[in-house]
Amino acid sequence: MLGAWAPLVPLAKARLGLGDGALGLVLLSMGVGSIVAMPMTAFLTSRFGCRQVISISAAGLCLILPLLASVGSVWVIAATLMVFGIVMGCTSVAMNLQAVLVERKEGRALMSGFHAMFSLGGIAGSGAMALLLAGGITPLLAASILSLGMATLLVLARPGLLPYSNDSSAKPTAFIIPRGVVLAIGCLSLLAMLAEGAVLDWGALFMIEVHNAEVGLSGFAYTAFAITMTLGRLLGGRFRTAFGDLVMLVLSASIAVAGFLVSLLLPSAVVALLGFMLVGAGISNIAPILFTLTGRTKRMPANLAVASVLTVGYVGIIAGPAAIGLIAHATSLQMAFCLLCGAMVIIALSSRSIFHRV
Repeated sequence: MLGAWAPLVPLAKARLGLGDGALGLVLLSMGVGSIVAMPMTAFLTSRFGCRQVISISAAGLCLILPLLASVGSVWVIAATLMVFGIVMGCTSVAMNLQAVLVERKEGRALMSGFHAMFSLGGIAGSGAMALLLAGGITPLLAASILSLGMATLLVLARPGLLPYSNDSSAKPTAFIIPRGVVLAIGCLSLLAMLAEGAVLDWGALFMIEVHNAEVGLSGFAYTAFAITMTLGRLLGGRFRTAFGDLVMLVLSASIAVAGFLVSLLLPSAVVALLGFMLVGAGISNIAPILFTLTGRTKRMPANLAVASVLTVGYVGIIAGPAAIGLIAHATSLQMAFCLLCGAMVIIALSSRSIFHRV
């Protein structure tokens, strides 16, 4: 559903007559909705269990996507996007909690594979929507077709979902404050998601400004990153089983550091793409490992811990690109990417301490 929304953005911009600045503010409402909803989901999963929360919030995604493809008012689409962000935030937290519980029940590394399916879902959603629109189908009908497909998947998947939220004895709480090692894991997650969001929003411009790349070539920066990130997650379970999560976390962050250094220091646009591929491979398993680690901590109930880490981490996706822009304006885009490289160094150096504190 998130991938399906991406091709609809330029159509919404044209339909509503928005400029770039106004569009940015409208899109921000989705992020605000997600950040508001994520902490609340800890209470909802405690009260109703994962299966119910996932079912209702994912059904909400199916209902809202056609509205995003058709509403004709700026204020209405902003409000609709905020609701879309709320149900997306609820779905994200509840599904990651479900993944923690399934991984714990199975006793083997599965989180990387789950996150790989998220990446593939984004590709499938955006690709399917683009194909439907290219075939001359109206945005409303295209969105309705994909919503129907999503609803079908939800009905098929629902019976297999674990109904509980792990900590039935914990009192439901509507407000959570991450503490101790959970806050530390959340900060590392923020750094990883900050780097991911920066490559998405600034990778192409980095190629143009730093390496004088042609516009066509610069567009492959995120493509190269996304391909290796997806492959890394598909293979992540095997690597994590073979080497262990601590070694994998240090190695993953180190590969990301190497990728940023290649893209920063070597004077070739083509080689810089190799750097982005290394960054994607490195970042691919950082978040999955951190979420697995969150599920192991005894400092907070699992549902509260997962909601906390996702909320803190998601700030990196929402505020990160804007922060990169401010740093680039004050110094240079190259300096901003140097700081991203430093963020990966922090993850590598702090990994052992985090693992010992869980």
